[in-house]
Amino acid sequence: MQTDPFHLVDKALDGDKQALGELLLSVQDMVYNLSLRMLGSPHDAEDASQEIYLRIITKLSSFKKESAFSTWVYRIATNHLLNYKKSMFAKMPPLSFEYYGADIESGCIKNSGALMAGVDEDLLEQELKMSCTNVMLQCFDPESRLIYVLGTMLKVDSKVCGEILDITPEAYRQRLSRLRQKMAVFLSEYCGLASSPKCSCKKRVGYAIQNHRLNPVSLEYTQLKPDEKLRYLQAMDEMDAQSQIFANLPTYRSPQKTKDFLLELLRSEDMETILRTGIQ
Repeated sequence: MQTDPFHLVDKALDGDKQALGELLLSVQDMVYNLSLRMLGSPHDAEDASQEIYLRIITKLSSFKKESAFSTWVYRIATNHLLNYKKSMFAKMPPLSFEYYGADIESGCIKNSGALMAGVDEDLLEQELKMSCTNVMLQCFDPESRLIYVLGTMLKVDSKVCGEILDITPEAYRQRLSRLRQKMAVFLSEYCGLASSPKCSCKKRVGYAIQNHRLNPVSLEYTQLKPDEKLRYLQAMDEMDAQSQIFANLPTYRSPQKTKDFLLELLRSEDMETILRTGIQ
């Protein structure tokens, strides 16, 4: 039986480390998956997630129980991620659908054994699929990306999304609909997952390796474990059929390294200071 988050918050504010640990572990996958979709790489998602956990701890006393704890966490996380400047993509010129489309049309070479370093081609294809779809999201500006990720991939209710973004649910749904249509047009024209003849993940494996977008000896997404209970999200409406590619991407368990970070933090001497000065 799950413990009421509000009760855990009260206990955490009273200095109960176990309650604080339960709160953080209950939202770790949610925070990690949002960070991954917003930032585009597992490494950046891990770093950002750790920073978000610290923000949750130090801002916990500001939680007034006027919404679900998860909604409050989403708000903390989104505010942090919208202004995150340390990710790989934040340090590069902004991507666009026009640039990505041109890259798809021009970027194919033979998948040679030397390039693939002995790694199975099907495995590399799956890795590129996970990587490419997350990178594709970087073609949206940060706020549009957030709207699309919350609605299409994480399936957050429009009322909650409106609260997070401080807009009405109707305004959120209208913006989400426009973004879905924009993504659907791009996918139908360029993406092999949407039956476009212009691209397939398998054909682009060699090109991705050559351009250092895919490393056969370090497959980031293959190392992540999908959460079997939440492996596939519900299908999109018929008008959003192409966006179903994103809706069906797996929800990942946050890496063991993230859980170890939380447990080590909770056991550290610094936590005593944080509990006294940050939460109270």
